[in-house]
Amino acid sequence: MSLPHPNTDQISLPIVLGVLGDPTRLAIVRYLASKEGVPLNCSRFLDLASKTNLSYHLAKLREAGVTRAEVVGTNRMITLRRADLDARFPGLLDSVIAAAAEDAALPAVGGHDLEVPV
Repeated sequence: MSLPHPNTDQISLPIVLGVLGDPTRLAIVRYLASKEGVPLNCSRFLDLASKTNLSYHLAKLREAGVTRAEVVGTNRMITLRRADLDARFPGLLDSVIAAAAEDAALPAVGGHDLEVPV
């Protein structure tokens, strides 16, 4: 089973900004950035929300083109689409992640192991 993702040229700035305006989704992106290039099981984010709510947030990120979700058996592995976002909107993702790293009001994922690349 393959999930639909927008092509790089279909990623829209207003949609990306709207999706990243949610604290839960921004926390997910911040955590994915700290684990750059490592596909994470969606269950890694269960401390943020219920399974149903988390599925909603992950779908919104995927549909906006911010993340990629690959089905592997019964799991969905999530990665950040950094290359696509950087190609489309140079510097945007780095700016968003840097601002999110300083925002203590955002929910934490993984607690102490959160490291955002500089």
